Amino acid sequence: MEQRRLRIGVAGLGRAFSLMLPTFLRDPRIELVAACDPREEARRQFAADFTARTYADIPELANDPDVEVIYVASPHQFHARHTEIAAAKGKHVLVEKPMALAAADCDRMIAACRAANVHLIVGHCHSFDTPYLRTRELIGAGSFGAVKMIQALNYTDYLYRPRRPEELMTAEGGGAVFSQAAHQVDIVRLLAGSRAVRLRASVGRWDPSRPTEGAYSALLWFENGAYASLSYNGYGHFNSDEWSGWIGEMGERTSPDSYGSARRRLATLGSSHDEAKLKAAGTYGGAAYKPPAAAAQEEPTRLHQHFGPVIVSCERADLRPLPDSIVVYGDERRETLPLDAPAVPRAEVIEELYGALVDGRAPLHDGEWAKGTLEICVAILKSSETGDDVLL
Repeated sequence: MEQRRLRIGVAGLGRAFSLMLPTFLRDPRIELVAACDPREEARRQFAADFTARTYADIPELANDPDVEVIYVASPHQFHARHTEIAAAKGKHVLVEKPMALAAADCDRMIAACRAANVHLIVGHCHSFDTPYLRTRELIGAGSFGAVKMIQALNYTDYLYRPRRPEELMTAEGGGAVFSQAAHQVDIVRLLAGSRAVRLRASVGRWDPSRPTEGAYSALLWFENGAYASLSYNGYGHFNSDEWSGWIGEMGERTSPDSYGSARRRLATLGSSHDEAKLKAAGTYGGAAYKPPAAAAQEEPTRLHQHFGPVIVSCERADLRPLPDSIVVYGDERRETLPLDAPAVPRAEVIEELYGALVDGRAPLHDGEWAKGTLEICVAILKSSETGDDVLL
């Protein structure tokens, strides 16, 4: 019997869509049938690439009778409203992280999808990545004992990549906490296997020309007694890919020779307008956009995606998920459990979406799960501002 294909309409043809596009192109369970974006050049590119309908705004997309699922890939501040519009027209929703910018927005999204009897799944987030899912399975088998401590860190040049002005304003959903902690928090929650109950955090805003936070550290306690230490630094100095075998976040091989490239490129720009134009040029449909098919011919096989070094300390072993394996440091020996390279990047997202819509499997990354992650991100900002612990 021929496998059913999910008919997806895309809301927002920006950076998030560009990163998911290789998945959509290679996974046979997906058919891109429509899209909306305010940029004419992006709509023109999508229509040419997929012989599909395009619209200028999401109400028109939601009215398309051929669309079964709307992938909400618009900027963070629009996620809640766009999800409500999609649900009101009976469309299932796959929404990018962070789910929204406030818990009340999450509640509205959950209620809208529940009232319409449609699924709400939040991703891509790095807690979908196979190394972390497989580590969770190993912990669940019980032979290593309970999780006691998790260390997660990531050092990148995040803050110096081309940004639109609102991406440098925390109140508009910009900054390292909403954009990056959503990944890290999701991962440690997945691995701890318990509800987070308390948090203490501090954020770093160290560059007046980039006025949002570029770094944070947080200590997160869980109901089962485990705790997690999370640190992220996006100021473009040390690169923690060095501790992951020079495999980058997207599973690609990186090089120490590219050190400082983000800062150097930014220094050539004269204004925030020039920076926004540079970002738009490299995004889907832009003048400098590079299609995934062309990129695939130039790059070696990718490994699994990841979000920096993570070590899970259980009672009888430490587990370290890596892009190509999981290393288990037991009481008496170290063992490396290899992982097959992915045939389709981020196929885990489609697996969860397809499982929910076609096979009736309850998704892990549903609205309630993603709301929990968002509440922790908001608590990181609050704890840093007040200097106090935040109860969750």
